[in-house]
Amino acid sequence: MSDPRQGHVILGVNVLVLGYLPAAWQSDRLHRDSFIDPAYWENIGAVAERGTLDALFLADGPLLGDPAYDANAGRLEPAVTWSHVAATTERIGLIATASSTLNDPFDLAQRLLSLDHVSGGRAGWNIVTTRNSPAAQNFGLPDIPERDDRYDRAAEFVDLVQALWESAGTGTAVRHRGRFFDLEGRLDVPRSRQGHPVLLQAGGSAKGRALAGSRADGVFAAELTKEGAIEHYREVKQHAVAAGRSPGSVKILPGLLLSLGSTEEEARRRSDELHDRGPAAYSVQWLSQAIGYDASQLDLDEKFPEEVLAAAVDPRNAGGSIGFRQSIVKQIRRTDPTVREYLRQTRYTGSGHSGFAGTPEQLVDHIEDWYRSGAVDGFNLQPDVLVDGLEVIADEVVPLLRKRGLFRHEYATDTLRGHFQAASN
Repeated sequence: MSDPRQGHVILGVNVLVLGYLPAAWQSDRLHRDSFIDPAYWENIGAVAERGTLDALFLADGPLLGDPAYDANAGRLEPAVTWSHVAATTERIGLIATASSTLNDPFDLAQRLLSLDHVSGGRAGWNIVTTRNSPAAQNFGLPDIPERDDRYDRAAEFVDLVQALWESAGTGTAVRHRGRFFDLEGRLDVPRSRQGHPVLLQAGGSAKGRALAGSRADGVFAAELTKEGAIEHYREVKQHAVAAGRSPGSVKILPGLLLSLGSTEEEARRRSDELHDRGPAAYSVQWLSQAIGYDASQLDLDEKFPEEVLAAAVDPRNAGGSIGFRQSIVKQIRRTDPTVREYLRQTRYTGSGHSGFAGTPEQLVDHIEDWYRSGAVDGFNLQPDVLVDGLEVIADEVVPLLRKRGLFRHEYATDTLRGHFQAASN
């Protein structure tokens, strides 16, 4: 299978604290306080760097998660966590998710540029807009703004953060009067080794894709089908060209939920057993949260009603991520599953990320297929139990990718921007 691109796939790992399934905490390699234990985070950084991975992602936690569907209800602040990991690693990129809806642009620009310095130019910002009403209430707001307002604010927010980062190099004060922000000032942190943190965007709405194409260095995408991924890939690259950028300047990295084993049967059994040890309603609650409809009202052994699918992709539906909802509905219409079958397809999350259960060899086949097909520039991998799944990625998956010429044997760069630029175009 030929492919004109040179370089390698980009591999990130979405550090969902302990893993993407609620039963991850039951691993005998973890203890009650692992998620706040510095040694746990040091080990995550060391294993990722051993595998020469490009980056680790860590989500923010602007609200206490609902254990009914959130596998990791409590989280540390990502920039602080990555500052600690930066001190024990040398090359791995460290990406913090932070909301443009609930943060202040000056404060966030300062915080992330500070992380970029203490990490030696390895920081990234995964831009999200936040969709949860309880999160808004934690910040003194009555509710989350409407979707279009959130994305309009995000565009102005990103422009302002970038201007502040530029001010760190020029010393010129930023004077901004906009719809959402009035600001005059400049940062007292200088530019970093990579200039400023790498920008990634998470979200699949029309405005989100346009924002990614015009401003982002990468997209943390949600894709369930290769066909949908190819469409998304082409659209964002076209937005980049329309903004005067090269298509290779923005990297597309869908999430991929993983259960790995020495055989496919073992991997599927592992996934089933982990799910069965978690809350009984986990999958249904996650699906409800993802599509903005109470899935407990659906018969698990019946097909999805058309009116539910139509409501899920209606932009007036305030529930869930529109990127997740579009991905979910495309997959359901393509495979026509029962609700129970769909939940198994997505490894019991019901989310817009694709689920995979199989061997390291089969995973490499999957990565190569999507990469060669022009659907992705890489993946953001999400193991079911992070502490051992990450080791399999570093010690078994990466060597197989190297044998196929799809991944580097050692780091060629020491900044996150350098990693992205050295990868596929």
